[in-house]
Amino acid sequence: MAVSALGTNHIIELEQKLEQQKDFKQRIVLLDQLTAFLVYTNVRRAQQLLSELQAILKYYPNEDIELNYHINTALVENQLYNYRLAEIHLLEAIKMIEDMGTVRQQVDVYIDYAGICINLNKMAVAEDYLQKASKLLKAFPDNQLEARIICREGFLRLHYNEYVKAIELLLTAEKKINQAPSHLQLKDSYFLTMIYSGLGNIYEGIDETDKSVQAYQKALDICLSMGMRTRLSWHYMNLGAGFIALQDYESAEKYLTQGLKITDDISQSARVGANANLGYCYFKKGQYQEALQLYNKAEQLYKEKKSDSNLFNIERWKAELFKTMGKHKKAQKHYIQAYKYAVSLDNNQLLSRICKDISEYYAELGEFENAYEYQKIHSVAAKRYASEVNSRRVIELEIKYDAAQKRQEAELLELKATRLQLKALRAQMNPHFMYNALNSIQSYIMSNQADSAAQFLARFAKLMRQSLEYSDMESITLEREIEFLRDYLFINQKLRFDNLEYQIQISDDLEEDILCVPTMIIQPYVENAIEHGLRTRKDGLVRIEFTLFDEETILCIVEDNGIGREGVRQLQELDKNYQNHKSRGTSITEKRLELLQDVHHNDQLSVATIDLKEEASHQARGTRVEIKIPVIDVKIK
Repeated sequence: MAVSALGTNHIIELEQKLEQQKDFKQRIVLLDQLTAFLVYTNVRRAQQLLSELQAILKYYPNEDIELNYHINTALVENQLYNYRLAEIHLLEAIKMIEDMGTVRQQVDVYIDYAGICINLNKMAVAEDYLQKASKLLKAFPDNQLEARIICREGFLRLHYNEYVKAIELLLTAEKKINQAPSHLQLKDSYFLTMIYSGLGNIYEGIDETDKSVQAYQKALDICLSMGMRTRLSWHYMNLGAGFIALQDYESAEKYLTQGLKITDDISQSARVGANANLGYCYFKKGQYQEALQLYNKAEQLYKEKKSDSNLFNIERWKAELFKTMGKHKKAQKHYIQAYKYAVSLDNNQLLSRICKDISEYYAELGEFENAYEYQKIHSVAAKRYASEVNSRRVIELEIKYDAAQKRQEAELLELKATRLQLKALRAQMNPHFMYNALNSIQSYIMSNQADSAAQFLARFAKLMRQSLEYSDMESITLEREIEFLRDYLFINQKLRFDNLEYQIQISDDLEEDILCVPTMIIQPYVENAIEHGLRTRKDGLVRIEFTLFDEETILCIVEDNGIGREGVRQLQELDKNYQNHKSRGTSITEKRLELLQDVHHNDQLSVATIDLKEEASHQARGTRVEIKIPVIDVKIK
């Protein structure tokens, strides 16, 4: 309760400051802070403040607050069941956050978007965004965010009716959230209510009624303690329905009555359900008039919502009530109306159920001909429903198989990519390079040039250390990749080829300190340029250029002024030992790029080799290699 009081006091304090604040620039800061609380506690007030915030931002732009505006508006629209509108705002937030946000913000928004996708039945998209979030968390672990990802994965499994896996994931998420060293954030408490509601739903579906009621009770208790009113009516209704299943009608009545006292408009559907269930409680207690009044109230609301499946239940319950009261004409009227709803819904399950009820009712009245007719319809509908269930199970199994196969293929691709990466790194350094470099360092030592020997030995040792260190990493920043290339080219220039010059150019729109690329993916092509194209040249030049091809791809150009591929081929024919200089890294790197193309769903990744020739003479003037490499990750500055 202390946490709730603290939160309430903070909201009151912010509201008072907002009321007094006239400066628009200060006002948007207060609006931003206040809506972050209200999206979970008072959606209607949050909606009002977000509308004001949007208007002010048109005249006083602020990227950080605009980002929060889209996120909080999406959360509000989600609470109001406007999932399409929530999706629009979250996609806008994702666009902004990938340009300017921190990794934690990215992960958080990806998780929120996955939740919206689940509500919109876009399960594949939800899975993709949860995988993106998990990848980002590998570099920056965060226990709370990991718990939220696991929670969403639990709801995915629940959607596929994988109850055992769903329970396992939701319980794991609950444990991680509750292990937080400090007070929970309001959003973590919100996720806990989702976890307990999900568990309650699963336990209810597998007839574990006691566990279902316990889970629903936990969700309700958190909402009451934290002042979270946006789903309170649902939690009361779920708990009341659970007690009905336990035949504890007194407790059911207590919670359903409380649910009806909640005034937030967004819980309209929950209040209708509470009326209907409360009516059933009164019916079971023999309070028929009270039950009928609540049934009528629920019926009116269901008609406004055009919810025929719920109207079917109301008509069926009314028929049962009038049957018990001995009012047979009214009972028959409502049985027939329930039958009509089942037919209009084309629902064999409901049709089978109501026809069985009607058949038994006519049998009790001794009208056996009518009883037989409805028994026949029941049998046909029951068989159709059984067939539908079997077909649905086959489809569900196919979906589960496809999803599992997709996950397995992705894991295998990543495993192959990792194996190729290690293989490439083992073959990375040409033995001639290492031998010649060490030989040159030894020459400096032998000729008493200790300073030069120490300088070059330190640079060479750094290069070797980087090579070993990076072999355990899937990706590194572009900045570190370029640093590695500089060291590699420096060693070649100073210790192997006096005639070698090199240039490295980086486009201004590339933030090389935060963009991550596959480890040591460019070096094999630089090695090829030196070993093949420039070995026989006295004025060798290697030029390396990095530019942004698109948001997910970097273009790297490695260009030399060497003898060209045809010249290399001729040398290889004359000197078979020349083939020993061939870099094995390039072919392995191209296989890595092929795998990364599948893993990252990026069909831009490729390697293109272009022969450069003089326009007039067509003589070779070098080779250009264009390598499109994926942006694997984005690091916090």
